[in-house]
Amino acid sequence: MLVAWRYRNRKSLIQSFDPRAWLIFYACFLVSTLAFWDVRPLLFFFTLAMFVLFTSGVTWKEMRRAFLFIIGFVVFFAILTFLTGRGGSELYGQEHLIRQYKASFSILGWTPTLDVTVERAFYAVSQLVRVSSIAVMTILIPYSLNPSLYGVTFKGLGLPDKFAYAMDLTMRFIPTFARDFQLTMDAQRARGYEIEKLNGGIVEQVRKMAPIFVPVTIHAIISSEDIIDAMDLRAFGVGPRTWLEVLNRDLKDRVLIWFGVAILVGSLIAGFMGYGKFWVPEALLRLAGG
Repeated sequence: MLVAWRYRNRKSLIQSFDPRAWLIFYACFLVSTLAFWDVRPLLFFFTLAMFVLFTSGVTWKEMRRAFLFIIGFVVFFAILTFLTGRGGSELYGQEHLIRQYKASFSILGWTPTLDVTVERAFYAVSQLVRVSSIAVMTILIPYSLNPSLYGVTFKGLGLPDKFAYAMDLTMRFIPTFARDFQLTMDAQRARGYEIEKLNGGIVEQVRKMAPIFVPVTIHAIISSEDIIDAMDLRAFGVGPRTWLEVLNRDLKDRVLIWFGVAILVGSLIAGFMGYGKFWVPEALLRLAGG
């Protein structure tokens, strides 16, 4: 049986809007954020994302695991970018050195060196703000969108019935797969399989995880076959599909859509005019220059 994310009805800002309006606004927000590397406009999108987060009604207990994963992922890549300087070299051609750290040892004639520059530091900050804004808005969708409205929402966005139902199944697949994985782990523990004591190299650990991966994969394939058979028995795709739920768009939904479109158009115009590129404060450049 397919399950959904841990959704519950809340009196929040997100759930007061039509899901179609919210997804359109999210798409505009996503494209607009990707149009900038300047931390100043990115702070506007980050502030907007934080406002949505704090008015969403989603508690820390509900999204703790997902948020910890996202925070760890974003911070890791920001630090990696800062240490290596990879990615930012396409946005700036010159670096202003703040301090250089050299290791006291050499590896095959190469001495590990860390150059701390103004550009690397600000690029890492810009990347952190940019990705965090997108991540916050994205992670709120499954917690604020009613699972029973997945299909009719995507249908209302103009997608054909097959694509709308495919998006519905996709949104439900991840939590269903996670539930099956947890049930399989519990069943194997009950049979004496000690997952916590896995040792050896990566290949060896993957091999020892076969009693977990194989049943979960086979069950996912069988479940998908059951869904396909059920849809075929109901003649899915033969004609236009009717939906049980009905969505109604009112004034506040139109205002939200036009607000998102205005942000998108403004961001694209600013990008074409040369604004929004990578920016470093002049004061820091003068300070680094000595």
